[in-house]
Amino acid sequence: MLRITRVLATLAIAAAPLAAWAAPAKVMAPGGPGGGYDAAARVPMQTMQEAGIFTDGFQVTNKGGAGGTIGLAEFINTSKKDDNAIMSMGAILVGGIILNKSPVSLDSTTPLVRLMDDADVLAVPMNSPIKTVDDVLKALRENPGALAIGGGSVGGVDHVAAALIAKAAGVPPTKINYIPYPSGAELVPLLVSGQIKLALSGYSEFKPYAQQKRLRIIAVTSDKRLPGLDAPTLKESGVDVVIGNWRGIIGSPGMSAEGRAMWLDRFKKLHDSPQWKKAMADREWTDAYLAGDDFAKFLADEKVRQEQVLKDLGLVK
Repeated sequence: MLRITRVLATLAIAAAPLAAWAAPAKVMAPGGPGGGYDAAARVPMQTMQEAGIFTDGFQVTNKGGAGGTIGLAEFINTSKKDDNAIMSMGAILVGGIILNKSPVSLDSTTPLVRLMDDADVLAVPMNSPIKTVDDVLKALRENPGALAIGGGSVGGVDHVAAALIAKAAGVPPTKINYIPYPSGAELVPLLVSGQIKLALSGYSEFKPYAQQKRLRIIAVTSDKRLPGLDAPTLKESGVDVVIGNWRGIIGSPGMSAEGRAMWLDRFKKLHDSPQWKKAMADREWTDAYLAGDDFAKFLADEKVRQEQVLKDLGLVK
């Protein structure tokens, strides 16, 4: 009887992680419903369900604010050592932690995977004299304050991209005339009307207007051209800048090695599935898969890069 009891106890311990993994996933999205982090949380999990990779269900909690740091703080404080808890995150969160002097950081979390990238594009009014990236550099050198540049939040990907382009032109990033807008719905009409001379945002924001020939896209910030878009990369145009609004997934603080391995396996299967390729194509996301230790190193390097750019912008000391 004693031996049987010991065997049963051993089996129970071995099965504990499997029982935990069989539960629904708890997914934090550090932004509002319908936003980028919400999509980065829901779409991968929905696609896992469709592909039969993970079929135990999931629940998304939306907690936006302060560049994603409010959601990060709640995730860290409520999900310690929980193998079923993951969170969507991305480039804006890395900058948000720095800008908001957040008391929490990514250091205590478990980096899992970078999944997708949403490259910025440079767009100008249809009748603009600016036709190429060289024209942008020339305008910045001649009078940076006269070139009204529109984009997303201060310190976000659009702002950082504008700063890096200014640096490439030999112009201090603090000299650019960058005007932040809360959404593309507010930015695009001002660009079309010519009140904004240059705008940076995701391709999806500008695509309908470009197709209607109401604005012109002159470059993309990705390392490769975007499918179906006849616009060069910045690197092709002589500006050594590659940047995008990448998004990925982190695991809970103290996630077990077994839990980490299970999630990495799930995301590898997701990445290789035809369902995921379709999901990305439908949303015009670029594949940016990077997993495990490689993603952890990328996060460390990204933090250093963003800190330097934000210092150049005069936003942090």
